[in-house]
Amino acid sequence: MQAIPDIDAILLLAATQASKRRPAELAEILAAAELIESDLPTETRLWESLERLAARGLIEGQGDGGVGLTPAAQAMLAEQRKSADTAARLADLKARLAAQASERTPCVLGVTVAQVGAAILARRAFAQAGGKNLLVPKPKAPEGARQRPGQRQRKPLPARRRKD
Repeated sequence: MQAIPDIDAILLLAATQASKRRPAELAEILAAAELIESDLPTETRLWESLERLAARGLIEGQGDGGVGLTPAAQAMLAEQRKSADTAARLADLKARLAAQASERTPCVLGVTVAQVGAAILARRAFAQAGGKNLLVPKPKAPEGARQRPGQRQRKPLPARRRKD
């Protein structure tokens, strides 16, 4: 087993969330990573992590700056429990990354430190603009306040009259 930095698991999970139907841009992956872990490291550490994931054959560059998952990464992530919370998914993913043999064919990512820095700046500018982030999960209602549609509080029945 190898020591795996936390940011590797975070970026792999973020790439999974951001690239569900098409290859994701770096800014989209960083937005998803920011939702998972609010404090992101520097652009150099992010670039090193992306390069490590590409060297393991888990992510690959897709044409015009997009990043997609390889079939090996999709198979690794498909084995995870869907009902687990984020911390449990990260711990499981980190254990799988540590146990994974590095025999995979490395993929060329083609991303530079400057591109990662530009994606960070684009993400910050988008956050300042106040746009709606579609990667944010819907807020859940508290357990006690959960009502079904069409159900309302009914007026109580009148008290029974005594027969004297």
